[in-house]
Amino acid sequence: MAQTYDICIRGAGIVGRTLALHLAAKRLRVALVAAPTTGNAHEPDVRAYALNQPSRALLEAIRCWPTDDSATPVLHMAVEADAQAQVHFDAAEQAVDALNWIVDVPVLEQLLAQAVQFQPQITVVDTPQAATLTVVCEGRASATREEFGVEFDASRYGQWAVAARVESELRHGQTARQWFSEGEITALLPLGGPQGNLHALVWSVPPERAQTLLASTDMEFTDALQTATRMAVGSLRLCSARASWPLQHAVARRWAGTAQIAGALRAWVLAGDAAHNVHPLAGQGLNLGLGDVAELVKVLDGRGYWRQVDDMRLLRQYERARKAEFALVGGSGDSLQQLFAHPHTLVQSARSWGMRGFDSLRPVKRWVARRAMGL
Repeated sequence: MAQTYDICIRGAGIVGRTLALHLAAKRLRVALVAAPTTGNAHEPDVRAYALNQPSRALLEAIRCWPTDDSATPVLHMAVEADAQAQVHFDAAEQAVDALNWIVDVPVLEQLLAQAVQFQPQITVVDTPQAATLTVVCEGRASATREEFGVEFDASRYGQWAVAARVESELRHGQTARQWFSEGEITALLPLGGPQGNLHALVWSVPPERAQTLLASTDMEFTDALQTATRMAVGSLRLCSARASWPLQHAVARRWAGTAQIAGALRAWVLAGDAAHNVHPLAGQGLNLGLGDVAELVKVLDGRGYWRQVDDMRLLRQYERARKAEFALVGGSGDSLQQLFAHPHTLVQSARSWGMRGFDSLRPVKRWVARRAMGL
């Protein structure tokens, strides 16, 4: 007799696996579609994510939160722009243990994969399965989203992210650092635990500059990076391969609907990067995706006993809540990127003046910080 499923999750990344584990804990039968291994599967993954308190709580609930050496607490954040304009955030001022945590992506993915193996309610499959509800978590290039005819409004930023791991001469001091200069955004995120000197680099640059950085020697790359970071943590050493991808602001027009799946009209929803993409400057990309998970689990778990998981009233509730959150978070990040990318000197001067003023407005700065922390 064929296996029947309540939920089929297409995509076994961080968002897909986290959702599968939470739904399985609610006694729902889950088919998790994992993409076949590609030829690049053994290349080191240099990504790291800034996760806030709600994201941490979501992962802790399924016992998949990494230890401190792979989830470094950020106690300070320093943002610098041209004309010596600076903004600082401090965990002690916000009365929190950490502003966020910089999480090593490969470690988190391994924890989630191991947890999935030991959850009997989850079946890992190679191909999509018939289910009452399909959740699409395939990422920004989702084939299922296109198959379902969902329009995806994407605006390219004219920037690529260049990512790598670097070691610094000085300890990072649990400080996340970011520089805005001449249209580029350079971020060094602390890794390796509270006493470490390892950083995850995310460098947002024009496409031509990205190609130059990728083709440069290690010494040329670190020389350019030391200039961009103003030697804030001393000399730097490249200790990984370099990765790069184009940056965009994107959102699906529909996040829930019905489609012909396995010969029947069935319900679907989008989550994670299949639904939305944001610029990495605010560090909210995965937080938004895990927010999708939390909202969908809440909606499905709180349904009346007479409702099925494909009830469109529930799925529209999820869609409205997450679209509203994306409009606020994604819109704010998009506005910041446009502001700091503007080349006009008058705009740059006004921007620097605004940053200095913002840093002195403690109530406003506190509200912005707590909003970013998900509190």
